[in-house]
Amino acid sequence: MGNFGDMAGNLGPPPAAHDAARTDHRRAPAVTVGVEEEYLLVDPVSRKLSPSADKVVAGACGELGDRVSTEITRYQVEGRTDPHTDLAALARQLRATRGSIARAAGRLGLHIVSSGTPVLGHPVPPPFTGGPRYAESLAQFRALDHEQSTCACHIHVGVPDLPTALRVSNHVRPWLPALVTLAANSPFWGGQDTGYASWRTLVWGRWPVSGPPPFFESQSHFEDLVGDLIATGTTLDRGGVYWDIRPSHHVPTVEVRVADAASTVDDTVLLAGVVRALADTALQETAAGRTPPRPEPEILRAACWRAARDGLGGAGIDLATRRLVPAAAQVDRLLDRTRPALERHGDLPLVSAAWARLRAHGTGADRQRAAFRRHGNPVDVVDHLIASTARAEDTAV
Repeated sequence: MGNFGDMAGNLGPPPAAHDAARTDHRRAPAVTVGVEEEYLLVDPVSRKLSPSADKVVAGACGELGDRVSTEITRYQVEGRTDPHTDLAALARQLRATRGSIARAAGRLGLHIVSSGTPVLGHPVPPPFTGGPRYAESLAQFRALDHEQSTCACHIHVGVPDLPTALRVSNHVRPWLPALVTLAANSPFWGGQDTGYASWRTLVWGRWPVSGPPPFFESQSHFEDLVGDLIATGTTLDRGGVYWDIRPSHHVPTVEVRVADAASTVDDTVLLAGVVRALADTALQETAAGRTPPRPEPEILRAACWRAARDGLGGAGIDLATRRLVPAAAQVDRLLDRTRPALERHGDLPLVSAAWARLRAHGTGADRQRAAFRRHGNPVDVVDHLIASTARAEDTAV
């Protein structure tokens, strides 16, 4: 991986770990965080998907440049932020990015919505974006590509090299179920309530290289495994490694990919703050020589499934005891664990306030269902998402 160099070796604590552990972390440089969000295009009359991504991207790139692009289907547009050290600045850029894309869609008589799955229509198979890579994917993975009208939120945290990215992955992976719970925003598919808070998690989990990543013993373990997956045609290349946490293949970051696209910027910023705090906590624990928990893959996968099904209002699997506990208590434990990192970055007030709002009003999935219950009509869910996605007020900062 060119962005990370060729540093090989075991993934134990780096040299001078004890010196690093004695450092005053309040003086350490802030860890950068950036966001990729995917949006769906909908017709304002039918509220169904509109295959107009290429035109919307063309209309938005004058303001956003290469921070806006098409995705695998013509229903989707992706927006990206720069790396930030300040969550308030990240929130402002996210709002500006959504606003630019929404205006470009509006000039075509369309709206954008940020949801993990489309609410209305029959999105299988979708109209695909042209290009050799997507054609190769369709030839290789066939009907798996037919269900990819789903949208995610990817959080990128800056790291210096590949070994560091893998250490962070090992420390963060036990918290993936709590992140699924926090970000759940895809209960509907084809006009029906799936019974899941995050149906996108289930759709995406069908890919052969997806879900929680392995525990990596070393850089060579990672390189050998990815090489074998590519050689056997299980993934096209490094960009097709779809684990919930992965070293980015094109920028020097570790990428957390487990979240549904969030309906509001506030929800995205909450997720970004928590993920950065998790990564920073992992860096501190690595420097102190602490070994991360290593839950069995089967239990971790089961915990992610349970989180995707029940969301914040249900029960999650405690990976240590293998017993069910309230999902909200798991998120509380996550925030307690990352509190020092949140304080180091000055994010604790913002994240605490956003978590309080989420507990009071529910996740994106809860709010979608609340919109449906008003009249029993999925059209109301789409209208709710249109309003939430383009909301201009700055409540989180």
